[in-house]
Amino acid sequence: MNITIIGTGYVGLVAGACLADLGNHVFCLDIDQSKIDLLNAGGVPIYEPGLKEVIERNIDAGRLTFSTNVAASVAHASVQFIAVGTPPDEDGSADLQYVLAAARNVGRHMTDNKVVVDKSTVPVGTADKVSAAIQAELNARFASASPTFSVVSNPEFLKEGAAVEDFTRPDRIVLGVAADAAGQQALAILRQLYAPFNRNHERTRVMDVKSAEFTKYAANAMLATRISFMNELANLADQVGADIELVRQGIGSDPRIGYSFLYAGTGYGGSCFPKDVQALIRTGREHGQTLRMLEAVEAVNHDQKSVLVNKVFARFGRDLSGKTFALWGLAFKPNTDDMRDAPSRVVIGALLRAGARIVAHDPVAEHEAQRVVALDLADAPALLERIEFAAKPMQAVQGADALIIVTEWKAYRSPNLAALKAAMKTPVVIDGRNLFEPDFMAAAGFQYAGIGRNTH
Repeated sequence: MNITIIGTGYVGLVAGACLADLGNHVFCLDIDQSKIDLLNAGGVPIYEPGLKEVIERNIDAGRLTFSTNVAASVAHASVQFIAVGTPPDEDGSADLQYVLAAARNVGRHMTDNKVVVDKSTVPVGTADKVSAAIQAELNARFASASPTFSVVSNPEFLKEGAAVEDFTRPDRIVLGVAADAAGQQALAILRQLYAPFNRNHERTRVMDVKSAEFTKYAANAMLATRISFMNELANLADQVGADIELVRQGIGSDPRIGYSFLYAGTGYGGSCFPKDVQALIRTGREHGQTLRMLEAVEAVNHDQKSVLVNKVFARFGRDLSGKTFALWGLAFKPNTDDMRDAPSRVVIGALLRAGARIVAHDPVAEHEAQRVVALDLADAPALLERIEFAAKPMQAVQGADALIIVTEWKAYRSPNLAALKAAMKTPVVIDGRNLFEPDFMAAAGFQYAGIGRNTH
């Protein structure tokens, strides 16, 4: 099948590469010429395990094309996936300008019937706006009969760091389609496209378009809620003398609760949870409903990003002049270089402004971290002189007054504790991901502070 993917960001690039890997001929469109040039040269603009190999394999096979040619992209396929970004607007709502621009381009160039698939994360009702944008372009071009189209909602449920695996082995495929004949024809086409994923058992969930749009936001809001819930309990556990890890095991063993997304830490970040929670809150306000629980989830997450900073201040005071801190982990989660809403940015900004020196390490996010930290400190660029980046984790801790663990990369899970202690000026570990057992670290001679581990 011929497929067009509009947008080569995180979602579009993974979807395009993986659909090509199934034998489809995929045309990936982007307006960013530099990104297209990079992809055509064999580069990948994001870090995602396994993605580069999939892209290379399908470029070599002639099944994957990258271009900025809008007319060619529309002509290539009867199925057009819109996978552009929907960044948060100033009021927290999803900015749909790129989605609607893509829709207008389809309407402006289409000469045959199309299935237009919203793959971007969009608020409820976006499909109607996409349909109106396409129809307006068709009305301007055709006085009488024009090509027909149907807009389908097909939200993605990919985890950064495991996106290729998630796409090729999905737990569900949500398709929101209209009940009319065009919608049912579109459903048949997408069932054919996704048939390889349903060989073991049926994973497709068919529903109306608005319910499909809502499902994506509801899923991310639920996961964000679990994270903030555990973080709030972890902070209380520190005060009452409980161990949140034991609590997690105790409640997670209940099958009604389960273990997923119950780890206490420094708050969620990335490209999905922050903006999707904000967008859902905004949608509620637009319809006269205050989503009080989600407002609390967002507030808890905002405060949780400062939990490591507060632990540093509690240990060293608020004037950190002359102190050096090692940071292990910069990306918002392992196996990605994504720094969007990463807790490390809050930690770095606060410590530098308090007078500290920072030596940071991350296996893949160093370059992106340098870029975003410079933006964060645009009002005080001189502070950048007090942060450097180490090539290896143990290089970062040389002479450090404390080690702060922000991201739970596997490379940080089993350090040589004797060597770590010997390298540091003072053996203080502030663990934002609870990688280690407090008793074990104390026995090794460390002053250890986790999140909700009754260690302070």
